Order: sequence, then structure tokens, then C-alpha cells
Amino acid sequence: MNDGSTAGRAAILAVFALVAAIVGWLLFVRVPDDLAELLGVLLVIGTVVVGLRYGGSVATRRFPDYEVAEVAVEGPITRDGASGIVGGAMGASADAVVEQIEQADADENAAGLLVKLNTPGGEIVPSEDIRLAAERFDGPTVAYTTDVCASGGYDIASGCDELWARSGSIVGSIGVIGSRVNATELADKLGLSYEQFTAGEYKDAGLPLKELDEDERAYLQGIVDDYYDDFVSTVAEGRDLDEEDVRSTEARVFLGDRALELGLVDEVGTRLDVEDRLADLLDVEEVRVREFEPERGIAERLRGGAETTAYALGAGIASVLGGTDEGLVFRR
Repeated sequence: MNDGSTAGRAAILAVFALVAAIVGWLLFVRVPDDLAELLGVLLVIGTVVVGLRYGGSVATRRFPDYEVAEVAVEGPITRDGASGIVGGAMGASADAVVEQIEQADADENAAGLLVKLNTPGGEIVPSEDIRLAAERFDGPTVAYTTDVCASGGYDIASGCDELWARSGSIVGSIGVIGSRVNATELADKLGLSYEQFTAGEYKDAGLPLKELDEDERAYLQGIVDDYYDDFVSTVAEGRDLDEEDVRSTEARVFLGDRALELGLVDEVGTRLDVEDRLADLLDVEEVRVREFEPERGIAERLRGGAETTAYALGAGIASVLGGTDEGLVFRR
């Protein structure tokens, strides 16, 4: 940051702090009597804090201290960030991530976008929503994976201009999985029978309390195949790869160096290397990054802390399996 920007930000903060202190003193100390004066000191401090926060926001807009917006996608990708497991860690909320990217795109100070990825993938449409938001960003976009960039995470990376990884990063899993719980034997043991009234031959295909017949199995496999074809096409176009080369990975995962050999990533390097690359793309001497993150309550922050531990143990290698009310789920 240059000296002019630093001085300007400091001057704005000083003005807001002074005005807030004067207003707080007049409202809470000078006018009231003794009892109020005791509480007034705390209220003055609170007023100053509010003033500094507002002043900091004004100062940042007037004298920006960043050129790059950073958005993180961490944990299983769902629409609202819920893991789908009772008591499980919070994942990445697609709606929240998209909102952050759109805020960054609307921020005239954010000339570039850094997408930090540590995710095993997740729900298909939410993953695509994030990818499309990254594609729409007006400026260079660089994806950087720390531990895991698999499945839906790789879908997102395909929407960025470049993908960087660490040597030990897990990259790939370009595939689709459809899962269902088969509870027919359990139902038999409990003396339960399945009866449902539907209109349409395949309306109840995949429900857990009935066996799949061959037609239903072929129908559901066809949906998985269609999703897979779309995924392969998206990766091939976004990463400038041949579709057959993408299919030949057979949804395997690769460490960073091998992924580089296969063209699945552009470079292997550290976070500092990524920032140097962004500086080159933006033609600045040193890039400055601001993290855009959603507003979360205390409970959500505490739950999110468990997520890092879970994925450090390797939970992100494959797509996370889950269930729906209909017993069938498709994931990348």
C-alpha cells in the first residue's frame, strides 16, 4: 500500500473516531446525571467502535487495500451448506459462495478473483452454480486447491482461468455417483411391506423399500450417464482438454504433480506462487487479497470448526454419499 493511501485511510478513521467520540460524550456523559455518567463511559466506547467500523468501510472504499477478492469453497457442496448428516460438519453453501463472487464482481476494487478449493464435491446443480458465477466474474480468475479438489470441486475449477495445486493435493474424481439405500431386507424382517400409489411408470424408481427391476436400473443409470456426459464436456471445454482424455481418467484422483502431467492443473505451487501469478495477471508489483466471506452466527462457526478436522483425515477423497426423502441422490 502506498503512503498516500495509508495517510488517507488514517485521516478518515481519525475523523470518524473524533466525531463518534464527541457525539457519544454529548449523548451519554455530558447531559445525563451521575448514574448515567457511569454507564456513559461504556456507551461512548461503543459509539466510537461503531464509528470506527463505519469509517473503516468508507476508508476502504476510498483508499482500497486490495486488488483480489478471495472466496473459499470448503467441505461438501450443498445448496445451504448443511452436511446432510445429523451432527455433521457444515459444508459449502452454494448460494452463499455465489453471493460472495457476485459481490466481488460488483466491487470495483476487486480486479481479480482467487477461488480457494478444499472440497470433495457434492450436489450437482449447486456446484454448477458456483462454476457459472466464477465464469461470469469480469477479470482473471485463479482456482487454488489446498488439500482436495475433487468431483464438484473440479467442476468449479473448470470455470476458472487457471487451476493451481500443491504437490500433495488430491485432484480429479471426474465422475458422477447415484446412490440409494436398499431397505427391503430390513423391511421384511420387521414385517413391513411397500405399497404406494403412483402415476407414471418410473415415479417410484429408486425408493428404498422396493427392489429395482432391470428397467428401473437402466433408467437410473441413464440419468447418471447423462450427468457424466455433461461433466466431461464441461471439463473438456473449461480445461481445453480432449473429451476422451477426460474419460480416460475413469474418475480417479491424482496427486498434484501427476495431475499437472495430465493437464488437470496448470501449475503446482504454494499460495505465494499463486499470489505472484495474480500479480502478473493484474500487472502490479505485489497483489493484495481480501477474503470475502458470508456472515455466520456463533453456532455456525463452531460447527464449521469440525469440518477442517474431518477433511484432514481424508474424508474428501471421494464424493460424499447422502440420502433424500426419495432414497436416491446424484452427486459429483
